[in-house]
Amino acid sequence: MKRVLITGENSYVGKSLFEFLKLTSEKYSVDFVSLRDNKWKAKVFSKYDVIIHLAAIVHQNEKDRSYEEYININCDLTKELAEKSKKDGVEQFIFFSTMNVFGVSKGNIDKNTPLKPKSYYGKSKLKAEKELLKLQNNKFKIVIIRPPMIYGENCVGNFDNLLKLSKITPFFPHVINYRSMIYIDNLILFTKKIIDNQEEGIFHPQNNEYVTTTFLVGKISKYTGKRIIFIKG
Repeated sequence: MKRVLITGENSYVGKSLFEFLKLTSEKYSVDFVSLRDNKWKAKVFSKYDVIIHLAAIVHQNEKDRSYEEYININCDLTKELAEKSKKDGVEQFIFFSTMNVFGVSKGNIDKNTPLKPKSYYGKSKLKAEKELLKLQNNKFKIVIIRPPMIYGENCVGNFDNLLKLSKITPFFPHVINYRSMIYIDNLILFTKKIIDNQEEGIFHPQNNEYVTTTFLVGKISKYTGKRIIFIKG
């Protein structure tokens, strides 16, 4: 049985991953831990095989927070959590980073794209990645997952905003901005495979095809039955 501990119990990915792994309770034991105070520091991690770190300050809050806050939560706290995990004998540490580390949100993004984050969110996540890789050895495997925009039922964030807009607007601009995305169930299955195979390294899970915002809104309008007129220019 794999014993898994997840941070970020209020995150979309965290809740989805927890529910999925609990379906196979004979293979996985799954718990959440809060990092909102220092109580987690007294928790014994030695009974866990895998730590999945999802707790973070995300880019939606950037205008209300300083760069120091992003570094404190997304980098320093991540490093401290990983150091404790390593000290307690956890074998695998999975860190959910972001494609924001590349500094671009459209076009073909892959492992060869230069790392040039522009936002506090992207910069703090990239700094955390670098700190984590310093801790890696043959007994402590580091996994860094850089997902693109995630979509699915009850999704939050950019996709949810687009869904809400598509339901009320009669017009939408026709734009060519190919970008990568991933369906939540595919991301969860990918993470499960990472755990099962005891992988390590940096990964960029995404759908095989890139899509435009116009195409996505068109699909949403077809699904919801809301007619939208696309305007060029």
